[in-house]
Amino acid sequence: MIQSNYDGFASGILVPQTGIALPNRASGFTLELGHPNRIAPAKRPFHLIIPSFLRWDDGTFGPMGVMGAPMPPQVPRQMAVNRVDHHFNPQTALDAPRWRFLRRNSVLLERGAAPELLPGLTPRVHQVAIADSSHFGKGQIILQKQGIFLAACEPRSDGLALGC
Repeated sequence: MIQSNYDGFASGILVPQTGIALPNRASGFTLELGHPNRIAPAKRPFHLIIPSFLRWDDGTFGPMGVMGAPMPPQVPRQMAVNRVDHHFNPQTALDAPRWRFLRRNSVLLERGAAPELLPGLTPRVHQVAIADSSHFGKGQIILQKQGIFLAACEPRSDGLALGC
């Protein structure tokens, strides 16, 4: 399950006796005529909650996900590349420095990214900036291989991977 409060502390409305905040995703709707996100019956608001599922030929499988817009479409690719191409374990795949596409010709690199990336990126994009880890989403991975579960949680957040 990916939980996201969306903007700030969700709607600010708590369910009595639970402390659970109701989400505020509906704030993404608009009343503008012709807009793709115009409010309508049975319509869901646009959002970036994009859970992913990995599966390998050797039987390893499991879910992964990220919160922190606009990172959900970007980080799962990076985590998958770290797992598949670099053979990182789940925690190392999450710990690795990230990149973030900002807009046309503009990329943000997480502090700690390999310095040799900059010369390779600069001819391809006009702007490359370095930022601290708060700009790169927060993710989790759970994998099962031969009946054994591996779980990892993001060092960029206050989450925790537990098993029983």
